[in-house]
Amino acid sequence: MDLVRREKAVYDTLNMLNFDVTKKCLVGEGWCPMIAKSQMQEALQRATFDSNSQVGIIFHQMDAVESPPTYFRTNTFTNPYQEIVDAYGVARYQEANPAVYTTVVFPFLFAMMFGDWGHGICLLLGALVLISRENKLSTQKLGSFMEMLFGGRYVILLMSLFSIYCGLIYNEFFSVPFHIFGPSAFQCRDTSCRDAHTIGLVKYRDPYPFGVDPSWRGSRTELAFLNSMKMKMSILFGVAHMNLGIILSYFNARFFGSSLDIRYQFVPQMIFLNSLFGYLSLLIIVKWCTGSQADLYHVMIYMFLSPTDELGENQLFWGQRPLQIVLLLLAVIAVPWMLFPKPFILKKLHTERFQGRSYGILNTSEMDLEVEPDSAREHHHEEFNFSEVFVHQMIHSIEFVLGSVSNTASYLRLWALSLAHSELSTVFYEKVLLLAWGYDNLIIRLVGLTVFAFATAFILLMMESLSAFLHALRLHWVEFQNKFYHGDGYKFKPFSFASLTEDDD
Repeated sequence: MDLVRREKAVYDTLNMLNFDVTKKCLVGEGWCPMIAKSQMQEALQRATFDSNSQVGIIFHQMDAVESPPTYFRTNTFTNPYQEIVDAYGVARYQEANPAVYTTVVFPFLFAMMFGDWGHGICLLLGALVLISRENKLSTQKLGSFMEMLFGGRYVILLMSLFSIYCGLIYNEFFSVPFHIFGPSAFQCRDTSCRDAHTIGLVKYRDPYPFGVDPSWRGSRTELAFLNSMKMKMSILFGVAHMNLGIILSYFNARFFGSSLDIRYQFVPQMIFLNSLFGYLSLLIIVKWCTGSQADLYHVMIYMFLSPTDELGENQLFWGQRPLQIVLLLLAVIAVPWMLFPKPFILKKLHTERFQGRSYGILNTSEMDLEVEPDSAREHHHEEFNFSEVFVHQMIHSIEFVLGSVSNTASYLRLWALSLAHSELSTVFYEKVLLLAWGYDNLIIRLVGLTVFAFATAFILLMMESLSAFLHALRLHWVEFQNKFYHGDGYKFKPFSFASLTEDDD
């Protein structure tokens, strides 16, 4: 069966070749990566020698009208990240490849939602088991679930390492805080203070050196403090991530020599996003640094409703009100800047390019016949529908303006899932493990420990990690890649016997 499959594939490929004019040899046209040209020539020369052919093989580079396929060289580490990007759409030829950034950003987005260094260590052990048995598992026939886990072993490895890092920042080990980096910055106000976890705590030394102070855990203001911190952190990370996407659109436009896209898309998009949400990020950082009590909701809402009003106690720095007015005007200007100039400039360029080309000079020389493909392509470009271009630009502009708001809000899922993960693990720890441990009975304790272990393994490590993975995937595809990535290319699929058996399986 293997032999027949190979023979069929060889004949199928040979049928794609054409006879030349003399009917003495075959002509085949195909794609090959630029880096593999010398290998191609060597392989063809070897084939000529091995088959004792009377005719030498000629390898000739051609110009093609259609867009070439996309090929990225990957290894076992980078391949799963490339697959994550390709699931959204294969990159257009020579377009910026998001997989380069996905390798670091994707696991970190996951870790922000899954931050617990105890659960991170469990994931790390699972990833290390898969990696250590790599050679054995790669040759075995695995089930669909195990094959998915094995294929993403390096993704799980980075996700677990980042989860440990974020868990140390959140100071959570199965929801229990630890004094890893020294004593707490807070202590009881006086000796009569009995419940030092909820009341009477005052700050008496420098802040806890790394991550969240363990004294916040169990206090009355724990949720208010952690929610505020994680929510603001999500916005900061989201704005930085979206800015990266817009900056990549600049490099795409520069590479393809599209100055129109730089002037009338990249520049107004950067101005619009950073006038509103870049400014919000600045306010968050200033508030953290100064310890101000300003209400940022109030500042952002009244920046639109009444920009000229005095800020009063919500003023974080000198010159804030005039700055807000300038930023608001810039955001308002950026919308028509995105919408109108590009379609009209394209129309003007088109009319200038094809002015006086209604009639061509009639020639019948062989030279003109050779140039036919280009002239056909030129004729195809003559079709310019202004209304279509304008509507497309309008849709793109409205999508970006509305998307800036919804995408920034969408990053709040980093905070929401982190909170859900933390609260679930707290519930299992306090209401299952500690409750069972309170009984002086070995059987109850063992049952409690078993329930806690199963809840941790199946709910927190499997379901929660899958949930965080899917949310990170959504943030990557929708909020990041739609800023610059077209994803309308097609993959380079070379002929090989190895891919035949994979396809057949």
